[in-house]
Order: sequence, then structure tokens, then C-alpha cells
Amino acid sequence: MTMIPTLTTERLMLRPPVFADYPAYERLMASPRSVYMGGPFDTRGAWGMFASDLAMWQLFGHGALMIDVTETGECVGQVGINHGPLFPEKELGWMIYEGFEGKGYALEAARALRAWAFEVRHLPTLVSYVDPHNARSIALAQRMGAVLDPDAQKQDPEDLVFRHPAP
Repeated sequence: MTMIPTLTTERLMLRPPVFADYPAYERLMASPRSVYMGGPFDTRGAWGMFASDLAMWQLFGHGALMIDVTETGECVGQVGINHGPLFPEKELGWMIYEGFEGKGYALEAARALRAWAFEVRHLPTLVSYVDPHNARSIALAQRMGAVLDPDAQKQDPEDLVFRHPAP
């Protein structure tokens, strides 16, 4: 059985998902904000994605972690490393719940999980698949030092693929 890590940063705790996280996750996936991830999704679709986030830990040794603000304990989103038949390469992804954007949580969480992926799991590469209309995620990938890789295989035909630098 793969142990799901808990990672900490200056302001955040990245922890394994639990069932109590699902309602907020489902709300995001049902909202228009999920359009950049192929949504909006109905309950069946949202549940399948939530369950897949956990299953990836057993299948690949990586998956999703919830993002909690250490000071308040409030869950503000999720960061994960995705793979499987829907992702041509291992993908670093993030999502922040409504009302928590613009505070740097996604950047801090994504940097921490990326460091874990390279330093602990020794992954040779990571990409982020970004909808070309998702300006916030494009900016975040660029702030992380990821560069556009026009030759990379895409998850969706319209995606931009940002390749993350290994340390």
C-alpha cells in the first residue's frame, strides 16, 4: 500500500484527500470555473475524478493532495500529479476554490509538490496541460519557470503544454 505523504510549506499543509473534502470539490467541478478542466461535471463525473485522484497513489505512487491553510485549517483547493490514459505525461495540476484565488496558494502548493516529485519520486519530467484561455494558470506555470513545449503530446488538442524544469 502506497503511503500518501503530507507536505508542509510556510503557510500550507498538503494532505491526503478524505471524503469530507468531496462536497467542496464537487461544487467546483459543477461550476462554470471547471470549464478549463473539461467541465462542468455532474455528480458522477466529479466523483469519478475525485476517486481517480486517490487511485493514482496506488497505481503510480503519486496523485492529488488537498491544500489546507495552516493558520485556519481551511481547505482552499487541490494540487496533484496526474497520469494514466487521460494524460500523455505526468502532469502537475492545481485548482483553487472560489474566494481563495490571488493569495499565492496554488503557486506555493505546486512548487512543494513539484519539489517532492523530483526529489523524492525522482520523476524525470513534469508538464502542465493548460487551456489557452486560462490566463491565471498560464501565468502560474510561467512563474514556476515552466516553458511552453509546442512539440509535446497534448491532453486535449487545444491545450498548451508547459514543461517544468527539473532541479
